[in-house]
Amino acid sequence: MPADTQALLTALQTVIDPNTGKDFVSTKALKNLQVNDADVSFDVELGYPAKSQIPGFRKALIAAARTVAGVDNVSVNVTTKITTHAVQRGVALLPNVKNIVAVASGKGGVGKSTTTVNLALALAAEGAKVGILDADIYGPSQPMMMGIEGRPESVDGQTMEPLENYGLQVMSIGFLVDKDEAMIWRGPMATQALDQLLRQTNWKELDYLLVDMPPGTGDIQLTLSQKVPLTGAVIVTTPQDIALLDARKGIKMFEKVGVPILGIVENMAVYCCPNCGHTEHIFGVDGGKHMAAEYSMDYLGALPLNMQIRVQADSGKPTVVADPDGEVSGIYKSVARQVAIKIAARAKDFSSKFPTIKVSKDT
Repeated sequence: MPADTQALLTALQTVIDPNTGKDFVSTKALKNLQVNDADVSFDVELGYPAKSQIPGFRKALIAAARTVAGVDNVSVNVTTKITTHAVQRGVALLPNVKNIVAVASGKGGVGKSTTTVNLALALAAEGAKVGILDADIYGPSQPMMMGIEGRPESVDGQTMEPLENYGLQVMSIGFLVDKDEAMIWRGPMATQALDQLLRQTNWKELDYLLVDMPPGTGDIQLTLSQKVPLTGAVIVTTPQDIALLDARKGIKMFEKVGVPILGIVENMAVYCCPNCGHTEHIFGVDGGKHMAAEYSMDYLGALPLNMQIRVQADSGKPTVVADPDGEVSGIYKSVARQVAIKIAARAKDFSSKFPTIKVSKDT
């Protein structure tokens, strides 16, 4: 007797995606269900990268399907399809880049660049194609953190090839100037240079481009948030009141230009002595968590004040690649997964499906 299709769907609906809290049937992630007597096959298409979790999903789905009478063999194919999502109104998308995420803070020194590189590496570890644009013209740090030296090449004389390491594509003004050279540029020059870095880099089919924003809310930040097609922004802060004060300004800037905040990351939240285990909240307690609640935003997680994070970033081998199975890497991966899931839940961009209207004059 062949398996009952409705009974199968009911059984499969009991399997909940722990990342979204929803089942794969009602969200229409489950596709191509086929029943051939005792043989059952179907696909599950995720909207976010989850390479490490796919075996677990398959196991749970197969177990659920086998609870249905008449089912002997189950074939499940779980894949990821990352799509382009909506950006600010009136801003054109960037070719070969599906989603651009600004990682920002109102204040310098809160660990924004370190957070950016580790989130990018975490997304790449889950199977996504990821790039980093170092938008800090005056203080580029991604070349050092990514352990990359050299200058970009140009194949066509018009665009630059991004430099790569650890599977990430990276572009920074730091690749184009001497390491000790001071960028003594006024705002318009810096803004133009950044626009060229973004648009004249030959990005290769990126699912996510993370933009390591400079601190503050000046010319560069405003131009970026108005003219770059941003899917969303992640705010990095420490629990310290003075950092939270500036982080609020960053939030307000993104709100004014219509860029959604994907969540808040609290960095340097607690220090744990490696010798005695004593913990100390050097910069205050739960400041980022309280701010997230105040603005009804997602609190993505808290990173400790840990010397190894700094040492690993300074050595050009950030935490997610230096200690991929460690506790801190687990936090970065959790934050990155939440960001990807938030993006997947946003409205998709359909501009590429619209016809182009051309007006011609008959002669």
